Amino acid sequence: MVLALFNGSYIGTRNTGIGVVSNSLISSLPSDLVGFLDPIKSGRSGSIEIPSNLSPDNGLKGHLKRLYWVEKHIPRHMRDTGASYLLSPLPEAPLFSPVKSIVLAHDLLPLRFPDSLALFTYYSLYVPKVLNKAELILCNSEATARELNHKLKIPISKLVTIKLGFDRHKIYPLNLTRKNFFLVLGRHNPHKNLSRVLKALKTTREKNYTIVFVGPSDSRYTPKLKQMAVDYQISDQIVWLDWVSDDEKLLLLNQCIALIIPSLWEGFGLPALEAMACGTPVIASDIGGLKEVICRTSLLINPYSSESLADAMLEIYINSSLRSKAKVDGPEQALKFDWNNTSAQIQDILNNL
Repeated sequence: MVLALFNGSYIGTRNTGIGVVSNSLISSLPSDLVGFLDPIKSGRSGSIEIPSNLSPDNGLKGHLKRLYWVEKHIPRHMRDTGASYLLSPLPEAPLFSPVKSIVLAHDLLPLRFPDSLALFTYYSLYVPKVLNKAELILCNSEATARELNHKLKIPISKLVTIKLGFDRHKIYPLNLTRKNFFLVLGRHNPHKNLSRVLKALKTTREKNYTIVFVGPSDSRYTPKLKQMAVDYQISDQIVWLDWVSDDEKLLLLNQCIALIIPSLWEGFGLPALEAMACGTPVIASDIGGLKEVICRTSLLINPYSSESLADAMLEIYINSSLRSKAKVDGPEQALKFDWNNTSAQIQDILNNL
């Protein structure tokens, strides 16, 4: 009998963010302790197959189906397996049944930067109820723990900070010659602050480097960003990629001058960790959870200042010593974030509840 069931319903075929964390986390947890509610036919020992259409791959319908499935079907799986706890890699768990849950909280971005009524409602009404009902809340950073305590009044006694990790089989140094481009990974939502990245490139008036944006197009935001590049007369220095494979991402991380994460808030910042693991310099926002991830050779910027970002880009471009130090310091810092350590911490939590 397993002690907990892992809610894998968010995992899809094109995972970003929570999906990546979910996949990595269940891969690191022992199957004799944690069962897997499995939408991907992973072949993991003792896994329980669940519908494959519940992830964000399926848009709003997928989200709604997942919430219904969590409420309707997870209690049955808990009874059938005899598991004592539901381990959920995001704040989703049954509200109207006696299921005991341990959930992972990432951030409260839709409350900080509301740009969708559906998400704002979800985080205003549903998420606080799940968090208050949970036995424990695992937080991906101290910044997230403070945010849950301050904004939602979640008691400190229920909040446990854990370090996440990265996939060392997919992310590692290739020792390639760097090319003259900066890399930005992620969606095009306003809190990602991409408009200031474009303005920074315009401000530098440096024509020798380009910026590669990797992230899914969004009809609400992407056309405006592309038009901004046209207006700034920098379109020829911008590359927009909607999706890349793991191999392509590894290549980009190892070839870019630096990774830029200028977000107005991040609970953790997995791309920063992946860049450092490749020995790649990072330019990061000085607010939110990013400061808990990056190494001393990373450059912190004021995300509200395009001039601050422009100066950091130019500094890394011309400072070969800084780039050389990042090749050493980055992988050393990344070693502190290991899924096996995360797994050991969660196992200890489960065994001591």
